[in-house]
Amino acid sequence: MEFENLLKLIKAVSDSSLTEFKYKTEDVEIKMGKGQKTSGAVVVQSDVPQTAMPAAASQPVQGQASGAVSAETDNEVSGKYVTSPLVGTFYAAPAEDADNFVVVGDKVKKGQVLAIIEAMKLMNEIESEFDGEIAEVLVENGEAVEYGQPLFRII
Repeated sequence: MEFENLLKLIKAVSDSSLTEFKYKTEDVEIKMGKGQKTSGAVVVQSDVPQTAMPAAASQPVQGQASGAVSAETDNEVSGKYVTSPLVGTFYAAPAEDADNFVVVGDKVKKGQVLAIIEAMKLMNEIESEFDGEIAEVLVENGEAVEYGQPLFRII
């Protein structure tokens, strides 16, 4: 399946009232779902080697926020959260032998690089959306992250 066709399929399912969609051929299997319990991610499985068949994420469902989320109730931990804008692999440092971009206790400024998320062989810098102090790093280096998953708590 061509990438453009995959994007059209994602949009068609996203715009429809379907909550789940499955497509399967001999060499490709696609499963999509949407709703409160699913992330809306597309899973592509194939036994045939493909040169440009990336996994893609659909648009957020029902107003999910990307970027930063503020604590809204007294029961939640104080601070703001930097969330993953895409599905990929989280890297805390620019290279294996390099120091982490940030650690707990570091002061950060808006626009400062906090981490990298690798998606489709592209390295995407994750920048702070506000000034503050890193209170918590919520994911491990090399961990797979989902769209909207909290990565850092900043106070």
